[in-house]
This record gives sequence, structure tokens and C-alpha cells, in this order.
Amino acid sequence: MATVIRLARYGAKKRPYYHIVVTDSRNARNSGNVLEVVGKYDPMLARDNEKRVILKVEEIKAWLAKGARASDRVYRFLANAGLVAKRVIPTQTKKNLQSEKTLQKIKDKADKLAKLAEEKAAAEAAAKAAAEAPAETPAAESATEASAE
Repeated sequence: MATVIRLARYGAKKRPYYHIVVTDSRNARNSGNVLEVVGKYDPMLARDNEKRVILKVEEIKAWLAKGARASDRVYRFLANAGLVAKRVIPTQTKKNLQSEKTLQKIKDKADKLAKLAEEKAAAEAAAKAAAEAPAETPAAESATEASAE
């Protein structure tokens, strides 16, 4: 017999309350044919509330030793309680990264913007120098004219 540790729903409509039960894997979720109730889960309570998940640790350890498997949600509860090792989160593949072509386009755009900014700064510097130069050239021209006379 393949036994599982899973949630069985109790509570009223829109007010869920779960028992953590050990049952045969072929039974329906709420069949009532459970081997043992090993805990309770109240999702309506705050996450940090100590009464949100109540586990009978010794009974759960005994059932795990007998070969019972936990459902995904119950496995998380057991991992948070330190009864089983947490599941590792796999690393992302390269699919989450941008393609080489896109990266090249981004680099080219950044280079183009840097070049435009550099040209703009050079043009402003030339305009500023040109604005200052005519003020000096008439004085220089009058000096050259005076010395020529």
C-alpha cells in the first residue's frame, strides 16, 4: 500500500481549514478513509502565526520511516519544520538571458549615444571658443591697424 501524507480539506465555504493526514494514495482527498491525522493547517492565519501549521512530529517521523511520501505542500511544511531537507531550486538555463544579437544591439546603441554626446560636447566647446574668439579678434585687428598706420 502506497501511503501519502497530504492535506484533507475541512472548514466552511470560503473558510478553508486542512487536516494533514496519512492515507492510501488511491483514496480521494476527502474520502474520510485516513490512517492517521498528523497535523493541521489553517491558511486563514498570518504566515508568522505559530498556529498556522501544527504538526505531530513523532508520528510524521514514524510514517516517513515506513515509506510514506509527502505531497508538495506538506513537504514544504516538513522542510520548514526541519524534518526533511528543502528541495533545491534549480539554476536558470541560458534561456533567461538575452541573445547575443540583442546584446550587440544594446552595445551598439550605447556606443552611438556616447559618440553623439561626445560630438555634442565638442560642438559646444567649438561654439564657446568661437564666441570668445570674435571678441578678441577686433581688438587684435585694431591693434594691427594702429601699428600699420
